[in-house]
Amino acid sequence: MSTGICHFFSGLTLENHLFRMRGLSNYCLSCCVNSLLQTFSATWEIAELLERWDVAGARGDARNVALHLKRVLEAMRGGLPQLAPHRDFLHCLDQNRFRLNVQHDADEVFLSILNFIHQQMDNRVLAGEIQDLYKISVETHLQCLKCNSIQTETSYMLSLPLYVKEDDNSLEGCMNSFFEHQELKGINSCFCAHCGTKNPSRQGVKLLSLPRILCMNLKRFRNSRGSTHKLDCRVPFPETFDFSQSLQDVFSENFAQNECRYTLYAVVVHSGYAMFGHYTAYVRHRENKCWYYADDSHVQQASWEEVQRTYGGRHSRTAYMLMYRRDSEEWRPRPELSG
Repeated sequence: MSTGICHFFSGLTLENHLFRMRGLSNYCLSCCVNSLLQTFSATWEIAELLERWDVAGARGDARNVALHLKRVLEAMRGGLPQLAPHRDFLHCLDQNRFRLNVQHDADEVFLSILNFIHQQMDNRVLAGEIQDLYKISVETHLQCLKCNSIQTETSYMLSLPLYVKEDDNSLEGCMNSFFEHQELKGINSCFCAHCGTKNPSRQGVKLLSLPRILCMNLKRFRNSRGSTHKLDCRVPFPETFDFSQSLQDVFSENFAQNECRYTLYAVVVHSGYAMFGHYTAYVRHRENKCWYYADDSHVQQASWEEVQRTYGGRHSRTAYMLMYRRDSEEWRPRPELSG
């Protein structure tokens, strides 16, 4: 795990703190949370919503994840040369069952933080706005293969789980696989309300809407015979992509969104093995559009070519979570959130 003083670059002066990123010390195996905090810091929409939250009446201070996230993100934006204080946030997660001195899965921690925010914020409107930033709305169709009746259900996800194959992959291919129809037979057969029995079925998923922030989890870990192993195979991903061009068949008839073009701004990286690994992150700065690499307390400027090296390969650092921002006019909180 990296330690030491946060590294800044020769082109940045003390006055020019807008382009700074603050490192986070590794405290009790906190590399997973450290990397996620760097991505949350790069998701400036969350910081702006949390800034509007009046915390005077916030309850359960020691256990309130949203409150401690607000504080640590403010500290990370402070532009000071020392490492950002984040131990209170880590202890807060510890009190919410994400124990210190234990290795955690980044996607699981990420989703739990979003759910804690939604549950623990006393401002329900703001809590909903934060969750809406990531909400992927989908329409699931379940067709009974006996009577051909179709049941439709609407739901949402906060992260798109993408299955990684052991051979050649691409991000577009992984997404297409997620939306492919699946045959559900045997013990996986589903109850048909029309027939009144469990029957073989065909299930399909279509997109109803895409969020401002699209998070994707590359499912690299496999459980086999009681043990977990990691797939280091390559999964190339683009810096920008357009859903309407690449995945035309995944949209529901009710999909009414015009802008489907996204730009990558954060990558959570896993290196090592399934049971003994380390998390780092690449994030793109809002102001200067440059990439930076954060490895706990060490932060340095990076390039898109370095980010591409996380596509995968044997014994290499591999991208585990991808975060894209929708290209559209400048985002602003809804007017009713002020005050």
